[in-house]
Amino acid sequence: MTRTHLREIRQVTPDPTALKALAHPVRLQILGLLRLDGPATASGLAARLGLNSGATSYHLRQLAHHGFIVEDVERGNARDRWWRAVHESTSFGTDAGDGEALEAGMAFGQAALNWQIMQMQSALRNHVNLTPEWRKASTVSDYYIPLTAAKAEALVKKLQDVLWEAMQSAPPMGGPYPDGVEPFAIILHGFPRPPEEKGTS
Repeated sequence: MTRTHLREIRQVTPDPTALKALAHPVRLQILGLLRLDGPATASGLAARLGLNSGATSYHLRQLAHHGFIVEDVERGNARDRWWRAVHESTSFGTDAGDGEALEAGMAFGQAALNWQIMQMQSALRNHVNLTPEWRKASTVSDYYIPLTAAKAEALVKKLQDVLWEAMQSAPPMGGPYPDGVEPFAIILHGFPRPPEEKGTS
C-alpha cells in the first residue's frame, strides 16, 4: 500500500508585537486572501476589500514588516508590486499567562473570530448555490461533551492532528486545483461553556 505524500505546511508563531499588528481586521483579511487565493497586488486587494490602494499598501507594508508576507519578485514590476504569504498557518498561544502575550492573543483571537463568523455566514448564504455533492459534504454542527480539562485538550489535539494530516495530503492553497477540488473550510472552536450561558434554578 502506497503512503500518501505529506507535504510540509509552513506555520508561524508570532511574538506579541507581530500578533497585535496582525489583529487589525483588514490585515487579517489581506493575509487570509493571500493565503487562500495566492499572490496579489495592492490594487487588486483594494478592489476586493472596498478600500483605496494607499490604505491597502500601508497594511501590506505592516504585514511585510512583521514577516507575514514578502514581495513576489517573480511577478509584476516597480509600479505593480505583487505580494505573497510566507506561511500557510498562524499559531498563537491561547494558554498564555498574563501581560502582553495574553492581551495580544485575545486581540488576535477576537479578530480571527470575527473573520471566521463572516466566512461562515457567507458560506451559509451560498449554500443554495452549491451542487448536491458539496451540500452533502457541508455541515453546521456543535457538540457538547462533559470532559475534564485534560481530556478536552487531548480531544482537541486529536482533531487538530487529523486536520493537519488532511492539509499535508492536499494540494497547496492558491490553486490551480485538480478537477472537482475546492478549498474546504473547517473552523474549529473548543471551549468550556461560558458561565453566563448556564441556566439558573
